[in-house]
Amino acid sequence: MRHDCDLACAKTRFSRKIFRGIGLSAAGLSQWSAAVQVVAAPVDELEADATAIQVARLAHAGSELVRVTVNTDAAAAAVPEMIRKLRDLVRRGELGAILYLYSTRLNLGKVRKEENILWSFAPHDLSVLLLLVGALPEWASTNGQHYLQHEIADVTMTCLAFPGKPRAHIFVSWLHPFKEQKLVVIGSKKMAVFDDVVKDGKLKIFDKGIEWKDGQPVIRQTAESTLFFPEMEPLREELAHFVDCVRTRKTPRTDGANGVRVLRVLDACQRSIESGGQPVRL
Repeated sequence: MRHDCDLACAKTRFSRKIFRGIGLSAAGLSQWSAAVQVVAAPVDELEADATAIQVARLAHAGSELVRVTVNTDAAAAAVPEMIRKLRDLVRRGELGAILYLYSTRLNLGKVRKEENILWSFAPHDLSVLLLLVGALPEWASTNGQHYLQHEIADVTMTCLAFPGKPRAHIFVSWLHPFKEQKLVVIGSKKMAVFDDVVKDGKLKIFDKGIEWKDGQPVIRQTAESTLFFPEMEPLREELAHFVDCVRTRKTPRTDGANGVRVLRVLDACQRSIESGGQPVRL
């Protein structure tokens, strides 16, 4: 299934062709102008980084606004209300200093022939991690293995080292017995778990941790809270945000610069896979 998202959403396969003067129609808004740029997918992922940079430059050239067509149903990282809430918790310091984060995106399928699991499943989670930490990692290390097709990894584990102490890892697989999409954030004060598979109570905050008393580590566990949100369709919210950007000419949440950051990390991860998991500096 093909989906559209505003500016270089965290997906890596963009077209090398930039079409000018394309008409757009969404949510009752029609736009026909040479100021609107449309980038279509898919093409060879080897050109993704250069194309994303081109998209970002177009977006910042005057009043340009870019629309990217992608082949994934993972919406832009900042669109779902729950991800915005988690970001706000981190920025307000409610969780304390971020110690480490990890995400899992596992399922049986959908197996791709044109890209490995890293490029298929990890971009969305990587975009969210960068959003929460607010910085690029200093280095990335990814180990992957192929079982179903030659040289196309079915499982990858990525480790990211951010400036200071924060660390993160991303585990993705399309060769897994059950579906799991989970993000865990460990802070010095509290911990947060976002579980995208459960129907209700997707975001939980745990007021727990480890404290030192008389030189001994003591478990602190005081409360657990579940945050509920009104049901919404991510793609509808994404398109509404895009339409608002067309009307107001404001910068999208996931703009071209965001896309370039995600691609830089993905490229480092791919190079790490090809070098047997060696860390690659960004």
